[in-house]
Amino acid sequence: MSKISIIGSGFVGATTAYTLALSGIAKTIVLIDINKDKAEGDALDISHGVPFISPVEVYAGDYGDAAGSDIIIITAGAAQKPGETRLDLVKKNTMIFKDIVAKLIKVNDTAIYLIVTNPVDILTYVTYKISGLPYGRVLGSGTVLDSARFRYLLSKHCNIDPRNIHGYIIGEHGDSELAAWSITNIAGIPIDNYCNLCGRVCEKDFREEIFNNVVRAAYTIIEKKGATYYAVALAVRRIVEAIFRDENSILTVSSPLTGQYGVTDVALSLPSVVGRNGIVNILELPLPQEEIAAFRRSAEIIKSVIQELDI
Repeated sequence: MSKISIIGSGFVGATTAYTLALSGIAKTIVLIDINKDKAEGDALDISHGVPFISPVEVYAGDYGDAAGSDIIIITAGAAQKPGETRLDLVKKNTMIFKDIVAKLIKVNDTAIYLIVTNPVDILTYVTYKISGLPYGRVLGSGTVLDSARFRYLLSKHCNIDPRNIHGYIIGEHGDSELAAWSITNIAGIPIDNYCNLCGRVCEKDFREEIFNNVVRAAYTIIEKKGATYYAVALAVRRIVEAIFRDENSILTVSSPLTGQYGVTDVALSLPSVVGRNGIVNILELPLPQEEIAAFRRSAEIIKSVIQELDI
């Protein structure tokens, strides 16, 4: 695997291209955007730094250049505006995706399609439905970033390296997502037990504060600077690495569910095994009933939106 096409050269697409170039994971990165000048400018800007990194070819192209790509990353679409939820974007971006996916499938029906555009769960489902691609080859960035935010905030609270904190945000990448507190642990120690061991007196509402900061993170960043793109580009890089290296890594990507917790016909995030062919397996976590109920509520919210779409 060596070629990646990125559809959309906005903040997220261009930053993703830059981040992937730095990673050395791909030999070829193609930027495709309706604004060809923007894509060409970004490709040139990144290419001029290639002498400082591993060899990589970065160039701007059109849909035909997506042929032969091992992974197609879609970041194109209307951007989330201040005060606007991810779900507010759905109808605009569904129409955009119908056009994009139809053009891409004509030139490449063998790639893994990685959806990043919001609302990512709905657009992952839309892409799966209209592309006709096999199960597992369409996935969304889902709550990979949300889970990273969760681990980061816990690391600051507990003063522990976030790489030693294991926890997941599941469900929608959006307002109805939930933290799987029941299985959150530090070095294998359940979070409740760790709080008792560390000697620090935690506020009673520390969980609520951390989770609210995860949910509000994108809104806060958008209010302050207009868009989020650095951390999501790193999340995309992590997913691409898992695919290219056939790692069978467990990541909270979004994909159409097949009966997990009784949920079908909707794409949501659960810890999933990701490897060379995309999603290998979706893990059904041993969650308590209240967390399962919250997950199902998240599914119903997304389903209610999907049912209003013409796909």
